[in-house]
Amino acid sequence: MDATEPNLPIETPRAPAPEAFFDAGAAVERLTEIYRASIDFLSDRFSETVTGPKPPTRYRAFYPEIRMTTTSYAAADSRLSFGHVAVPGTYSTTVTRPDLFANYLKQQIELLIRNHGVPVVIGASGTPMPVHFAVANEANVTVPHEGVMQFTLRDVFDVPDLATTHDDIVNGYGFHYPDGSSPLAPFTAQRVDYSLARLSHYTATDAEHFQNHVLFTNYQFYVEEFEAYARMVLGDPNSGYTEFVGPGNVSITGPKDQMEAPAKLPQMPTYHLKRKGSGGITLVNIGVGPSNAKTATDHIAVLRPHAWLMVGHCAGLRNSQRLGDFVLAHAYLREDNVLNDDLPVWVPIPPLAEIQIALEDAVEAVTMLEGYELKRIMRTGTVATIDNRNWELRDQSGPVQRLSQSRAIALDMESATIAANGFRFRVPYGTLLCVSDKPLHGELKLPGMASDFYKTQVARHLLIGIQAMETLREMPLERIHSRKLRSFEETAFL
Repeated sequence: MDATEPNLPIETPRAPAPEAFFDAGAAVERLTEIYRASIDFLSDRFSETVTGPKPPTRYRAFYPEIRMTTTSYAAADSRLSFGHVAVPGTYSTTVTRPDLFANYLKQQIELLIRNHGVPVVIGASGTPMPVHFAVANEANVTVPHEGVMQFTLRDVFDVPDLATTHDDIVNGYGFHYPDGSSPLAPFTAQRVDYSLARLSHYTATDAEHFQNHVLFTNYQFYVEEFEAYARMVLGDPNSGYTEFVGPGNVSITGPKDQMEAPAKLPQMPTYHLKRKGSGGITLVNIGVGPSNAKTATDHIAVLRPHAWLMVGHCAGLRNSQRLGDFVLAHAYLREDNVLNDDLPVWVPIPPLAEIQIALEDAVEAVTMLEGYELKRIMRTGTVATIDNRNWELRDQSGPVQRLSQSRAIALDMESATIAANGFRFRVPYGTLLCVSDKPLHGELKLPGMASDFYKTQVARHLLIGIQAMETLREMPLERIHSRKLRSFEETAFL
């Protein structure tokens, strides 16, 4: 509660009393009803007051919440990594954008009811909704900068509060809601709203376009090949793909449609090859560096993707490697430093069997090599990720010795960050890189070499990533989301 004017009357929207539901669909409908009432109330009051004097009342609306209480220690199916709680107690989560997350919410609620035999209770939470997030999807409403209005915004409306927008749940810091309930989901509503706003800023595409399978790359050449692939499959009525969306939410549905790029691309141009039920593929060009990799994955994680993979370029560290060879990461040497405060470097990042097999099978299918012959073009091993792009210019005895001791076979600036954040956020992850230079062996990434390399390798590499994702799409979620990603005390929601 805001303490600047304790005697100021507070006006809130009417909300249904908390109600128990055994039907997940009906529960999501109630979440939507409460959420809609809150954002309509805040949008209307904001529009009424934005150009006028300070109103004599404070306006406040609340996020909806899901709540569940169980008193039984009965064990759930031990094969499941999600969909149940470990011990009796009261669990809750605040919810935002139930329209965007309807399928996810319905699935998670159904599992809870089925595994525990108790209803979920849907009602308004005690968590105020910031006005910025309430009007975020209203095309005709924008929040002006501080000082433009005739009154201080936070005196009348709730505003985003970074003190309550954090990763304490996923980081395992023992987070509990103020009423003592344990978290049901890995993110609070405020944290999700914050990331949805950031995603729009960094990718210039709306959150509803993101698909469940995300490819990250560090070169624009992959984007060009992705669009070419998208046009090909959009021309095939049996492909299942329906639309291709790029920055600015520009969309095409046919192979010959014009796609106008915005005058200024965002920091991380993002493209979505869409399929029914968000079963398509999103490609994010994160550019170069672990900071960008962390930023992108920090925010995409709230969408709860089914998997994300890194398909980019790397430096080959072994003399036996050739330009164009593939590297399938089985382990990561983390010298990126951007996640040290959230995930200590002593935490192992394990390979996930389903992801590794899907990637190796895709390499075999695209290259038409298998078994021992596959070793001619692909190696598995440790990928090192570093935060210094010009590491070669430092005293060679330091980095080279560490790389040798780690048995690393490749080095880049993004892969370990993406894998580590996948581990942290419980999103299945994997890495398949392509050797574009060998700095330890005199083969630097020079313009002429790069041009020839890109022409022959990018299309094949991207196709491998796409085929791996299409394989994963056919797997049940229970199989992809390994228990290796779950800690001792986990949220029930995926």
